[in-house]
Amino acid sequence: MAARERPAFRVAVIGVGMMGAAIAQRFIDCGHQLSLHTRSPDKLRPLVDQGARAAASAADAARDCDYVITCVNSADIVRSVVFGEGGVAEAIAPPAVLIDMSSIDPASTRQLAKELRERCQVAWVDAPLSGGAAKASKGQLTVMAGGDADAVTRAHALMQDLCANYTHMGPSGAGQTTKLVNQVLCALGFQAMAEAVRLAEMGGVDAGALAAALRGGRADSNILQEFAPQMAARTHPPTGALSLVLKDLDGVQGLARSVGLALPLTTTARQVYASLVDAGLGTAQVAELMRQFDDGAHAPN
Repeated sequence: MAARERPAFRVAVIGVGMMGAAIAQRFIDCGHQLSLHTRSPDKLRPLVDQGARAAASAADAARDCDYVITCVNSADIVRSVVFGEGGVAEAIAPPAVLIDMSSIDPASTRQLAKELRERCQVAWVDAPLSGGAAKASKGQLTVMAGGDADAVTRAHALMQDLCANYTHMGPSGAGQTTKLVNQVLCALGFQAMAEAVRLAEMGGVDAGALAAALRGGRADSNILQEFAPQMAARTHPPTGALSLVLKDLDGVQGLARSVGLALPLTTTARQVYASLVDAGLGTAQVAELMRQFDDGAHAPN
Protein backbone atom coordinates (compact mmCIF):
# COMPACT_ATOMS: atom_id res chain seq x y z
CA MET A 1 0.00 0.00 0.00
CA ALA A 2 1.08 3.62 -0.38
CA ALA A 3 3.24 5.22 2.30
CA ARG A 4 1.28 6.36 5.33
CA GLU A 5 0.54 10.02 5.85
CA ARG A 6 -0.60 9.35 9.43
CA PRO A 7 1.56 8.04 12.27
CA ALA A 8 1.86 4.36 13.08
CA PHE A 9 1.07 3.28 16.64
CA ARG A 10 1.80 0.40 18.98
CA VAL A 11 -1.56 -1.31 19.41
CA ALA A 12 -2.72 -4.23 21.54
CA VAL A 13 -5.84 -6.13 20.50
CA ILE A 14 -7.36 -8.29 23.22
CA GLY A 15 -9.93 -10.72 21.85
CA VAL A 16 -9.30 -12.03 18.36
CA GLY A 17 -12.56 -13.65 17.33
CA MET A 18 -14.22 -12.91 14.00
CA MET A 19 -14.52 -9.19 14.73
CA GLY A 20 -11.25 -8.80 16.61
CA ALA A 21 -9.36 -10.57 13.82
CA ALA A 22 -10.81 -8.20 11.22
CA ILE A 23 -9.85 -5.22 13.35
CA ALA A 24 -6.33 -6.56 13.84
CA GLN A 25 -5.95 -7.27 10.11
CA ARG A 26 -7.00 -3.73 9.27
CA PHE A 27 -4.44 -2.29 11.68
CA ILE A 28 -1.71 -4.49 10.18
CA ASP A 29 -2.71 -3.33 6.70
CA CYS A 30 -2.43 0.27 7.89
CA GLY A 31 1.09 -0.24 9.20
CA HIS A 32 0.54 -0.33 12.95
CA GLN A 33 2.66 -2.48 15.26
CA LEU A 34 0.40 -5.10 16.85
CA SER A 35 0.47 -7.25 19.97
CA LEU A 36 -2.38 -9.76 20.24
CA HIS A 37 -3.89 -11.87 22.99
CA THR A 38 -6.89 -14.18 22.82
CA ARG A 39 -8.27 -17.23 24.60
CA SER A 40 -7.74 -19.30 21.42
CA PRO A 41 -4.11 -18.70 20.41
CA ASP A 42 -4.45 -20.85 17.26
CA LYS A 43 -6.48 -18.00 15.77
CA LEU A 44 -3.42 -15.75 15.82
CA ARG A 45 -1.25 -17.61 13.30
CA PRO A 46 -2.38 -15.75 10.13
CA LEU A 47 -1.80 -12.42 11.88
CA VAL A 48 1.53 -13.44 13.42
CA ASP A 49 2.67 -14.53 9.97
CA GLN A 50 2.14 -10.92 8.90
CA GLY A 51 4.25 -9.47 11.70
CA ALA A 52 1.93 -9.24 14.70
CA ARG A 53 3.22 -10.48 18.07
CA ALA A 54 1.38 -13.16 20.02
CA ALA A 55 1.38 -12.10 23.67
CA ALA A 56 1.33 -14.52 26.59
CA SER A 57 -1.25 -12.46 28.50
CA ALA A 58 -3.36 -9.34 28.18
CA ALA A 59 -0.80 -7.51 30.33
CA ASP A 60 1.99 -8.64 28.03
CA ALA A 61 0.06 -7.40 25.02
CA ALA A 62 -0.72 -4.02 26.60
CA ARG A 63 2.77 -3.22 27.86
CA ASP A 64 4.25 -0.10 26.20
CA CYS A 65 1.32 0.25 23.80
CA ASP A 66 -0.22 3.55 22.74
CA TYR A 67 -3.67 1.99 22.49
CA VAL A 68 -5.27 -1.14 23.90
CA ILE A 69 -8.35 -2.47 22.07
CA THR A 70 -10.66 -4.93 23.83
CA CYS A 71 -13.17 -6.80 21.68
CA VAL A 72 -14.90 -9.58 23.64
CA ASN A 73 -18.42 -10.84 24.25
CA SER A 74 -19.51 -9.68 27.70
CA ALA A 75 -18.88 -7.25 30.53
CA ASP A 76 -17.59 -10.11 32.69
CA ILE A 77 -14.98 -10.99 30.10
CA VAL A 78 -14.00 -7.34 29.70
CA ARG A 79 -13.49 -7.13 33.47
CA SER A 80 -11.44 -10.31 33.45
CA VAL A 81 -9.07 -9.27 30.66
CA VAL A 82 -8.60 -5.79 32.14
CA PHE A 83 -8.56 -6.37 35.91
CA GLY A 84 -8.05 -10.14 36.27
CA GLU A 85 -4.75 -11.91 36.80
CA GLY A 86 -2.41 -11.02 33.96
CA GLY A 87 -4.85 -8.34 32.85
CA VAL A 88 -4.37 -5.09 31.00
CA ALA A 89 -4.35 -3.03 34.22
CA GLU A 90 -1.09 -4.66 35.29
CA ALA A 91 0.76 -3.04 32.41
CA ILE A 92 -1.14 -0.15 30.83
CA ALA A 93 0.07 3.34 31.72
CA PRO A 94 -0.66 6.90 30.60
CA PRO A 95 -0.79 8.36 28.02
CA ALA A 96 -2.21 5.11 26.60
CA VAL A 97 -5.95 4.91 25.94
CA LEU A 98 -8.08 1.79 26.41
CA ILE A 99 -10.70 1.51 23.67
CA ASP A 100 -13.39 -1.06 24.43
CA MET A 101 -15.03 -2.17 21.20
CA SER A 102 -17.11 -4.85 22.90
CA SER A 103 -20.88 -4.47 23.16
CA ILE A 104 -21.65 -4.37 26.89
CA ASP A 105 -24.08 -2.53 29.14
CA PRO A 106 -23.57 1.18 29.89
CA ALA A 107 -23.58 0.77 33.69
CA SER A 108 -20.74 -1.77 33.58
CA THR A 109 -18.82 0.50 31.22
CA ARG A 110 -19.07 3.44 33.59
CA GLN A 111 -17.84 1.34 36.50
CA LEU A 112 -14.97 -0.20 34.53
CA ALA A 113 -13.88 3.21 33.23
CA LYS A 114 -13.92 4.63 36.77
CA GLU A 115 -11.83 1.75 38.09
CA LEU A 116 -9.24 2.07 35.32
CA ARG A 117 -8.94 5.81 35.84
CA GLU A 118 -8.50 5.43 39.60
CA ARG A 119 -6.12 2.48 39.41
CA CYS A 120 -4.01 3.34 36.37
CA GLN A 121 -4.79 7.00 35.54
CA VAL A 122 -5.69 5.77 32.05
CA ALA A 123 -8.67 6.95 29.99
CA TRP A 124 -11.35 4.49 28.85
CA VAL A 125 -13.31 5.04 25.63
CA ASP A 126 -16.33 2.85 24.99
CA ALA A 127 -16.40 2.43 21.22
CA PRO A 128 -18.88 -0.27 20.15
CA LEU A 129 -19.17 -0.74 16.43
CA SER A 130 -21.63 -1.45 13.67
CA GLY A 131 -20.86 -2.81 10.23
CA GLY A 132 -19.30 -6.20 10.82
CA ALA A 133 -16.01 -7.75 9.83
CA ALA A 134 -16.37 -6.89 6.14
CA LYS A 135 -16.51 -3.17 6.82
CA ALA A 136 -13.74 -3.39 9.42
CA SER A 137 -11.43 -4.81 6.78
CA LYS A 138 -12.13 -1.76 4.59
CA GLY A 139 -11.93 0.84 7.35
CA GLN A 140 -15.63 1.60 6.97
CA LEU A 141 -17.07 0.82 10.41
CA THR A 142 -19.53 3.01 12.25
CA VAL A 143 -18.35 3.65 15.81
CA MET A 144 -20.28 5.34 18.63
CA ALA A 145 -17.85 6.66 21.24
CA GLY A 146 -18.36 7.47 24.89
CA GLY A 147 -15.92 9.06 27.31
CA ASP A 148 -14.05 12.22 28.10
CA ALA A 149 -13.82 14.49 25.04
CA ASP A 150 -10.01 14.56 25.11
CA ALA A 151 -9.77 10.76 25.30
CA VAL A 152 -12.31 10.31 22.50
CA THR A 153 -10.30 12.70 20.34
CA ARG A 154 -7.05 10.88 21.12
CA ALA A 155 -8.70 7.56 20.29
CA HIS A 156 -9.76 8.94 16.92
CA ALA A 157 -6.11 9.22 15.84
CA LEU A 158 -6.14 5.40 15.65
CA MET A 159 -9.81 4.79 14.91
CA GLN A 160 -9.76 6.86 11.73
CA ASP A 161 -7.99 3.89 10.13
CA LEU A 162 -10.86 1.62 11.13
CA CYS A 163 -14.08 3.58 10.70
CA ALA A 164 -15.76 5.93 8.28
CA ASN A 165 -18.21 7.29 10.86
CA TYR A 166 -16.90 8.05 14.37
CA THR A 167 -19.19 10.05 16.64
CA HIS A 168 -18.68 11.20 20.21
CA MET A 169 -22.06 10.54 21.84
CA GLY A 170 -21.33 11.79 25.36
CA PRO A 171 -19.63 10.71 28.60
CA SER A 172 -18.59 7.20 29.57
CA GLY A 173 -21.31 4.68 28.67
CA ALA A 174 -22.89 6.86 25.98
CA GLY A 175 -21.31 4.81 23.21
CA GLN A 176 -22.76 1.63 24.66
CA THR A 177 -26.18 3.24 25.06
CA THR A 178 -26.09 4.25 21.40
CA LYS A 179 -25.11 0.70 20.43
CA LEU A 180 -28.17 -0.63 22.25
CA VAL A 181 -30.30 1.79 20.23
CA ASN A 182 -28.58 0.44 17.11
CA GLN A 183 -29.37 -3.10 18.19
CA VAL A 184 -33.07 -2.35 18.64
CA LEU A 185 -33.19 -1.20 15.02
CA CYS A 186 -31.11 -4.14 13.76
CA ALA A 187 -32.84 -6.91 15.73
CA LEU A 188 -36.30 -5.70 14.76
CA GLY A 189 -35.10 -5.18 11.19
CA PHE A 190 -33.76 -8.74 10.92
CA GLN A 191 -37.04 -10.18 12.17
CA ALA A 192 -39.07 -7.90 9.91
CA MET A 193 -36.94 -9.01 6.95
CA ALA A 194 -37.50 -12.69 7.73
CA GLU A 195 -41.27 -12.11 7.91
CA ALA A 196 -41.25 -10.10 4.68
CA VAL A 197 -39.28 -12.77 2.82
CA ARG A 198 -41.58 -15.52 4.03
CA LEU A 199 -44.68 -13.50 3.15
CA ALA A 200 -43.32 -12.99 -0.37
CA GLU A 201 -42.63 -16.70 -0.73
CA MET A 202 -46.05 -17.74 0.52
CA GLY A 203 -47.68 -15.13 -1.71
CA GLY A 204 -46.03 -16.53 -4.81
CA VAL A 205 -43.45 -13.76 -5.28
CA ASP A 206 -39.76 -14.35 -6.03
CA ALA A 207 -38.31 -13.33 -2.67
CA GLY A 208 -34.84 -13.24 -4.21
CA ALA A 209 -35.95 -10.22 -6.24
CA LEU A 210 -37.09 -8.17 -3.23
CA ALA A 211 -33.82 -6.29 -2.69
CA ALA A 212 -33.70 -5.11 -6.30
CA ALA A 213 -37.42 -4.40 -6.52
CA LEU A 214 -37.50 -2.25 -3.39
CA ARG A 215 -34.18 -0.48 -3.87
CA GLY A 216 -34.55 3.29 -3.58
CA GLY A 217 -38.01 3.16 -2.00
CA ARG A 218 -38.87 3.89 1.59
CA ALA A 219 -38.45 0.28 2.59
CA ASP A 220 -34.88 0.18 1.31
CA SER A 221 -32.08 -0.31 3.82
CA ASN A 222 -28.73 -1.99 4.30
CA ILE A 223 -30.59 -4.82 6.03
CA LEU A 224 -32.85 -5.30 3.02
CA GLN A 225 -29.98 -5.31 0.56
CA GLU A 226 -27.75 -7.64 2.59
CA PHE A 227 -30.15 -10.00 4.33
CA ALA A 228 -33.17 -10.41 2.05
CA PRO A 229 -31.09 -12.27 -0.58
CA GLN A 230 -29.47 -14.45 2.10
CA MET A 231 -32.81 -15.30 3.67
CA ALA A 232 -34.45 -16.02 0.32
CA ALA A 233 -31.58 -18.32 -0.70
CA ARG A 234 -31.31 -19.86 2.79
CA THR A 235 -27.62 -18.97 2.91
CA HIS A 236 -26.09 -17.78 6.14
CA PRO A 237 -22.56 -16.36 5.97
CA PRO A 238 -21.01 -15.42 9.33
CA THR A 239 -22.56 -12.06 10.17
CA GLY A 240 -23.53 -12.52 13.84
CA ALA A 241 -24.91 -15.28 16.02
CA LEU A 242 -28.50 -15.25 17.25
CA SER A 243 -27.25 -15.64 20.83
CA LEU A 244 -25.34 -12.36 20.53
CA VAL A 245 -28.44 -10.55 19.26
CA LEU A 246 -30.34 -11.97 22.23
CA LYS A 247 -27.59 -10.78 24.59
CA ASP A 248 -27.90 -7.26 23.19
CA LEU A 249 -31.69 -7.30 23.47
CA ASP A 250 -31.35 -8.32 27.11
CA GLY A 251 -29.11 -5.28 27.52
CA VAL A 252 -31.74 -3.12 25.82
CA GLN A 253 -34.43 -4.36 28.17
CA GLY A 254 -32.22 -3.80 31.19
CA LEU A 255 -31.64 -0.20 30.16
CA ALA A 256 -35.33 0.31 29.37
CA ARG A 257 -36.34 -1.00 32.80
CA SER A 258 -33.85 1.31 34.49
CA VAL A 259 -35.47 4.36 32.88
CA GLY A 260 -39.05 3.10 33.18
CA LEU A 261 -39.69 2.62 29.47
CA ALA A 262 -41.84 -0.11 27.89
CA LEU A 263 -40.65 -1.40 24.49
CA PRO A 264 -43.42 -3.68 23.16
CA LEU A 265 -41.91 -4.44 19.74
CA THR A 266 -38.51 -5.14 21.25
CA THR A 267 -40.09 -7.42 23.84
CA THR A 268 -41.85 -9.41 21.12
CA ALA A 269 -38.70 -9.66 19.00
CA ARG A 270 -36.74 -10.84 22.02
CA GLN A 271 -39.22 -13.70 22.44
CA VAL A 272 -38.49 -14.86 18.89
CA TYR A 273 -34.71 -14.79 19.37
CA ALA A 274 -35.00 -16.48 22.78
CA SER A 275 -37.16 -19.27 21.35
CA LEU A 276 -34.57 -20.00 18.66
CA VAL A 277 -31.69 -19.93 21.13
CA ASP A 278 -33.62 -22.18 23.49
CA ALA A 279 -34.11 -24.59 20.58
CA GLY A 280 -30.34 -24.95 20.29
CA LEU A 281 -29.77 -22.38 17.54
CA GLY A 282 -27.69 -19.91 19.54
CA THR A 283 -24.72 -20.23 17.19
CA ALA A 284 -26.89 -19.91 14.09
CA GLN A 285 -26.40 -16.78 12.02
CA VAL A 286 -28.91 -13.95 11.69
CA ALA A 287 -30.08 -15.09 8.25
CA GLU A 288 -31.18 -18.35 9.87
CA LEU A 289 -34.15 -16.54 11.37
CA MET A 290 -35.94 -18.18 8.45
CA ARG A 291 -35.83 -21.44 10.42
CA GLN A 292 -38.69 -20.19 12.58
CA PHE A 293 -40.86 -20.64 9.48
CA ASP A 294 -39.12 -23.55 7.81
CA ASP A 295 -38.92 -25.70 10.94
CA GLY A 296 -42.25 -24.46 12.20
CA ALA A 297 -41.59 -25.22 15.82
CA HIS A 298 -39.33 -22.48 17.13
CA ALA A 299 -41.30 -19.25 16.88
CA PRO A 300 -43.40 -18.29 19.93
CA ASN A 301 -47.16 -18.53 19.65
